[in-house]
Amino acid sequence: MTTLVFGHKSPDTDSTGSPIIWAWYLNQIKNTAAEAVLLGEPNTEAAFVLERWKLDKPRIIDSVAADTPVVIVDTNNPGELPEDINAADIQGIIDHHKLVGGLETKGPIDIRIEPLACTATIMWKMIGKHMAQAPENIKGAMLSCILSDTLEFRSPTTTQEDRAIAEDLAKDLGIDIPDYAAEMFAAKSDVSAFSDAELLRMDSKTYEVGGKTFRVSVLETTSPGTVLDRKASLMQTMPKVAEEDGADQVLLFVVDILKEEATMLVPNDLTKGVAEKSFATVVGDADQVVLPGIVSRKKQIIPNLAV
Repeated sequence: MTTLVFGHKSPDTDSTGSPIIWAWYLNQIKNTAAEAVLLGEPNTEAAFVLERWKLDKPRIIDSVAADTPVVIVDTNNPGELPEDINAADIQGIIDHHKLVGGLETKGPIDIRIEPLACTATIMWKMIGKHMAQAPENIKGAMLSCILSDTLEFRSPTTTQEDRAIAEDLAKDLGIDIPDYAAEMFAAKSDVSAFSDAELLRMDSKTYEVGGKTFRVSVLETTSPGTVLDRKASLMQTMPKVAEEDGADQVLLFVVDILKEEATMLVPNDLTKGVAEKSFATVVGDADQVVLPGIVSRKKQIIPNLAV
C-alpha cells in the first residue's frame, strides 16, 4: 500500500517541498512506495518553486481513507490535518514545531522533532549520506524550503544548521542565495490573483489564547503596500472568515521581509487589545500598527499573544 506524505493545510513552500523530498527518499532509498500529496493549493512562492525546479505539483486531497499509511511532515497539529487523520495508519512525523498532542497511532512510530527553522533541514540530516544520490530538483526543493522558512536567514528561528545546510546546497547547485531568495520572495509577494478571503487563509493557523480562538494569518512580502492597499476590504472580510472557520477573530500580520517588521491590522477593540497586550505597543485610534523586528509567527507572534 502506498504511503502518503503530506504537511499542513494551506501549504507553504516547506509543506509543499518537504513531502516531495521525503517521498523521493522513501521511494528511491528505502524502497517503500510513497506519494507526496497536498492538503490544498500551494501558495504563490511554493508554485514558483515547483516550476523553477521542474517538480510535478502533487495531487490535492482533503481526506485519508482508514488504515492508509501516512507520514506527516511540517506539523503535528490535528487541527491542520484532515479530520479523519486518526483513522489513518500514521507511520512517522517529521516536524519543527512544538508538540501539540491529539494524534493517535496504531503502534510505535518514528518521530523526529527538532528546534530548527525548517522541516527540510531535519530531512537533510536524516537522509545523510544518501543525499549524494539526490537529484538536482530534490536539492533545489530542499534549499527553497530552508530559504523560505528562514526568510533568507532573517527569521529568529534560523539556526546555524539551517544556514550551513542551505549554503552547502546552494554551492552544490551553483545558486546565488540572495538572487534566488529575491526571486522566491517576489513570487510570494504577487497576491493580485487572490480574493481577500483567500489571502486571509493563505498562510494561516488557528490558536486558542485566553479562551479566544484566533486564526493567525501571516503574509510575508517584499511589497507590503500591495497588501495594505487592500486594508479596508480585508478588514471587512475578517469577521466573515472568522465565523466560517469557527474562530473569534482573524489576526492579520503583513510581514515586510526587507524591513524586518510586521504591520498588524486593527479592525476592532478585540484586536486592539491583543496588539497592545501582546506587543507592548499603543494603537490609539489607528487601524494598523507597525511592530518592528516581528517576522516569525512561531517564535515572536504566537508565544506573545495575550487577550
